[in-house]
Amino acid sequence: MELITRFLELELFAVGKYSFKVATLILVIVIFLVTKITLWLIKKAMFRKMNLKQRKEGNVYSLFQIIKYLIWTISVGLILQTLGVEVTLLIASSAALLVGVGLGLQQTFNDIVSGIILLSERSIRISDILEIDGEIIKIQEIGLRTSKGLNTDDISIIIPNSLITTNKVINWSHQTEQNRFRIDVRTTYGSDVELIIKLLEESAQEHPDVDRKKLTEARLSNFGSSSLDFHVFYYSKVIFRSERVKSDIRRIINRKFIENNITIPFPQMDVHIKRDLKV
Repeated sequence: MELITRFLELELFAVGKYSFKVATLILVIVIFLVTKITLWLIKKAMFRKMNLKQRKEGNVYSLFQIIKYLIWTISVGLILQTLGVEVTLLIASSAALLVGVGLGLQQTFNDIVSGIILLSERSIRISDILEIDGEIIKIQEIGLRTSKGLNTDDISIIIPNSLITTNKVINWSHQTEQNRFRIDVRTTYGSDVELIIKLLEESAQEHPDVDRKKLTEARLSNFGSSSLDFHVFYYSKVIFRSERVKSDIRRIINRKFIENNITIPFPQMDVHIKRDLKV
């Protein structure tokens, strides 16, 4: 027992009056390991059901992230206290420094606060499909400062959390597994409107990813400057790869228009040349 006590009291190094002993090192390691094990057990308990739906899994993930940050904050405080650092005194003495650092890292703190908002409000969840600045992104991870997503070109994108909380963001996965999409089509004046509406609806319904149980509808939306403008609306579960579905439907529309001699107009410019008849 005396040997163990002597080993624990063994001094590894000293800086002035501060002495770093083996017991301190072991205690720091124990706190770190207990924190890791605690988080592992919490994660196992929260994700123990493998049949969690994506939306429920996103909620559990957000809650786990908040718990993880809280536990690590407490753990770091205990480690500093173990090392002999007075945390409250450290915060008080560095208040002025923190103000200066805060001004310099204002955007970083803004991102961190936005991350806390995202994790607590859970308005954005893992696997949600967002439209940010016109780009479709599938959220893979929500961090404290940044979030990670995958765009339709399978490119990983790092998104500052403040970009999500301060800008207009469309969440395609927020309310339902299906969404209504729209394709715009133009035809020349003089075309058979009823036939075009019929062909547009048939074209959308031919695609296997379009829900035929829900209303597929084509509309004459406007009399354009040089064309009749139509919209065709349809429902689909394919959200992240919706552009591929739209491309397929456009190909079907183009084929049907060719078969029925319907012309899609394109911009043209007429040039009139006047000759000067004066000699």
